[in-house]
Amino acid sequence: MQTRTLGHNGPTVSALGLGAMGMSDAYGATDRAESIATVHAALDAGVTLIDTGDFYGMGHNELLLAEALRGRDRDSYRLSVKFGMLRGPGPVFGGTDGRPEAVKNFLAYSLTRLGVDHIDIYRPARLDPDVPIEETVGAIKELIDAGYVRHLGLSEVGAATIRRAHAVQPVADLQIEYSLISRAVEAEILPTLRELGIGMTAYGVLSRGLISGHWSAGRAAGPGDARGHSPRFSADNVEHNLALVEALRRVAGAKGCTVAQLAIAWVAAQGEDIVPLVGARTRERLAEALPALEVRLTEDDLAEIEKAVPLGSARGDRYPSAFMSGLGAGN
Repeated sequence: MQTRTLGHNGPTVSALGLGAMGMSDAYGATDRAESIATVHAALDAGVTLIDTGDFYGMGHNELLLAEALRGRDRDSYRLSVKFGMLRGPGPVFGGTDGRPEAVKNFLAYSLTRLGVDHIDIYRPARLDPDVPIEETVGAIKELIDAGYVRHLGLSEVGAATIRRAHAVQPVADLQIEYSLISRAVEAEILPTLRELGIGMTAYGVLSRGLISGHWSAGRAAGPGDARGHSPRFSADNVEHNLALVEALRRVAGAKGCTVAQLAIAWVAAQGEDIVPLVGARTRERLAEALPALEVRLTEDDLAEIEKAVPLGSARGDRYPSAFMSGLGAGN
């Protein structure tokens, strides 16, 4: 397994990370046994970075990972945990909470659910508009000084917030959506990260399966699947977006890889400071994703990919309108 280091001050992790959200939330029915087997397969393949959030399934994901990680050497993996998103019963989101006392409370619950004594990278899931980022990060700094957290991370914030947070405590990485069809980070956020020596963990590299090569225009999202409310999957946009995937499939065929592997490889090729996260929920999808690290893209390959999926060519926002205002980079 190749490795990459998250920023100047962050941990060294596998060049591909596992995003665990879908094992508990957002994509419909889940299979506990298959989820645990997928985590085991990832670890056995050398994946060391596992990303979760305390609000994924209202704690379910952390408990699932605790079971999957039981008996593993704690130094053999790195846990990235997001906090601060408030939820109610059912599919209800109630804003964010970045108050220092809440930060410490959230961490205490996560440590207990995960069954560990520290979190490797701890990050607010979204910016709390009512709490200065310096206060939220100051609380995480105290937890770092106390040994409960190893590194500070951020998620879905803009360049100005990154600078303010980094001035309080060095930021290891920013977690943000980045894919062939979600490239808003390139304008200002990615240059800021590189100026400050901060890494990126890129989620949504397959745009929730839309550019995986496995989605079809006639497919309907099942119960509990958030893609049923996603603008890019809507009837008005999905056929256009899937036409981009078919153009990408032709490039992948010439390269001797799958569409998903090409899309993951493209993100990885954007810089050694970027670690793609794949939200594989099954061993089959994980097995497809892992070889993406072996796909070497030449300048000609990158040019062909750009022709297939030009910047800004996708239709629809990456989230429903109600969630767009809280994102560090828009489309």
